[in-house]
Amino acid sequence: MSSPLVFAPRPAAEGLDPIDQVLAERQYRIVYQPIVDLASGRVVGNEALARSSSPRLAGTLELIDAAVRAGRMGELGRELRGLALAGCPDTAIWVNIVPQEFDAGYLVRPDDPIFRHRHPIYLEITESAPLEYFEQCHFILDELRTRGVFLAVDDFGAGYSNFKYIADLRPAIIKLDRKLIAGIKPFSRQFRLVRAIVHLAHQMGAKVVAEGIESAEELHLVRDGGADYGQGYFLAYPAAPPPRVPWPLS
Repeated sequence: MSSPLVFAPRPAAEGLDPIDQVLAERQYRIVYQPIVDLASGRVVGNEALARSSSPRLAGTLELIDAAVRAGRMGELGRELRGLALAGCPDTAIWVNIVPQEFDAGYLVRPDDPIFRHRHPIYLEITESAPLEYFEQCHFILDELRTRGVFLAVDDFGAGYSNFKYIADLRPAIIKLDRKLIAGIKPFSRQFRLVRAIVHLAHQMGAKVVAEGIESAEELHLVRDGGADYGQGYFLAYPAAPPPRVPWPLS
């Protein structure tokens, strides 16, 4: 009988910058967190979340920061989008974009993975990005909308933003930051604030996702406040393949 095949692990590329090694050896993966219609419990899509498997860039933030510093965020972003869409071909997808990707040119290339997906694509940017990169955001998003790709403003309420600039970008989705949701109580100022933001978003023609839902009370109150969709550990933890959401939830 022949000897079994033994595969030796690939040695680390000595002398390479950590981000160069990450890209060369594809030291990253994607997990998915469902976004749920709060009226019906139906999963309307999944947010694709990057995870690093690099021993030198252990966290997602470290991975992104290293790519930005090295001027390789455009390349990494394209790779992550391709991986995200390949692993979840049957639903709408939310993918995170950092501002530097608007400068890199990858997003408008005809061969970008986002143009091969059969379902809606939402590009998530934080609320501060339109202020810093307004012209690039405006130009690229106008181009992408003609191809069925939409804008989602992430972490809304985490800091200060110029709402007029965000409105001018015509987001399809506004995601309320976890800070607006955590510990929300009936009839509280926090609840009234959430309800007011939801109303304003609806007046702009945007749907609202309440992020970071971690309890039944938070789920019920953001639904009572008018949020369209929910996301958070109470609904499902990030996983691969995309996890199912049991419904109804207590």
